[in-house]
Amino acid sequence: MMGRLKESRWVYILLSIVLAIVFWAYVRAAVDPNGVTSIHNVRVETTGSNVLTSQGLTISDISPQVVELRVEGPNSARADLLRNRNSLSVRVDVSSCVEGENTLRFRPVWPENINTDDLTAELSSVVVKVEKLYSQSFDVEFQLDGRVAQGYQMGTPAIEPASVTISGPVEQVSQVDHVAAILRSAELSERFAGDLSLTPLDKEGNPLTGLEITLSAETAYVVAPVVKTKEVALTVNIVPGGGATADDAVIDIEPKSIVVSGLEADLEGLTEISLGSINLSDVVGAKAIPFIINLDPSLTNESGLLSATVMVAVEGLDTEVFAVSNIIPTSPPEGYTAEVVTQSVLVTVRGPAEDLAKIDASQIRIVADLSNVTVLGASRVPVQVYLDGINTVGVIGEYTIAVNMDR
Repeated sequence: MMGRLKESRWVYILLSIVLAIVFWAYVRAAVDPNGVTSIHNVRVETTGSNVLTSQGLTISDISPQVVELRVEGPNSARADLLRNRNSLSVRVDVSSCVEGENTLRFRPVWPENINTDDLTAELSSVVVKVEKLYSQSFDVEFQLDGRVAQGYQMGTPAIEPASVTISGPVEQVSQVDHVAAILRSAELSERFAGDLSLTPLDKEGNPLTGLEITLSAETAYVVAPVVKTKEVALTVNIVPGGGATADDAVIDIEPKSIVVSGLEADLEGLTEISLGSINLSDVVGAKAIPFIINLDPSLTNESGLLSATVMVAVEGLDTEVFAVSNIIPTSPPEGYTAEVVTQSVLVTVRGPAEDLAKIDASQIRIVADLSNVTVLGASRVPVQVYLDGINTVGVIGEYTIAVNMDR
């Protein structure tokens, strides 16, 4: 009796399970019925392209590049698929393609976040055109999408790698005119160092997109030096002499300034560049004096001007000429004898008129240093002229005397 009851219980349990399944199938069919949905513009992806590349082949065209995918399944699953259609694609395996046109069937690649167990897709085919792989090398250029900030200047960028090889169908590679590493910066005011993506460009400099090409490097490491620029005035140091001071001198420098570049710290306290000194005792009337523009090695002369001309003139002073016979030679070298041929030298003295009137020729001495003169016979040697007893006037010009050396 008990055995029959147990057998009946298991029959009831089995029957309940069957009825539950039948009821679930009925409810699903009634509440979530099957149907067909057409999804347009599903993108076509490829796999196995590396196999073609190893064989010296490449894909030149896929037709069509987007397809219509017909999907059958429950209404809820199809609704989920439509909500995630941006993650839906179809894929073709091109690893077995040969040169020419190849007709390949695609398979769907479902989005990861939906249940696709009850979905089926109507599969179709696409045509994949395969050509021989074409390669061309391009130098990598640096481009700044923006501008260098005011008061700064970019130097010559260093790029690694300096060139890249582009591979793909010949008609697509031939569209590339140059390759650029593009730095986007509205106002560049400091040195840049880092990786930049490489962008193929056409002849007009427009980026090329959507090409079936590959680059031997996707990025380049670029170092773009940026230095500060500054316009700096040129100056000269005026040494008083010949009765004149800086207040009596009229100075004109051409060019008046140059543009230099360097690190910001090096330019911080730079307000002028001195060309050198001018001794006013050497200036008679107006005089043009050339100077080389020398800079500290840390700076660069961006103007490119290597020299400057200083026009100097002394104004507001009078001059008077004195015949001076007070000529004092020093002793010649041992074993030599010297005869001073010149007996009188005309010396020009400059200063205020009232002070010049007080000068007598006896106050002027001419000293000839013969200690290193070894030229036998007659020659002219430079002399120093001294004016004693007054400091508001001075001698201007350079003077020589004639001597005759013997031994």
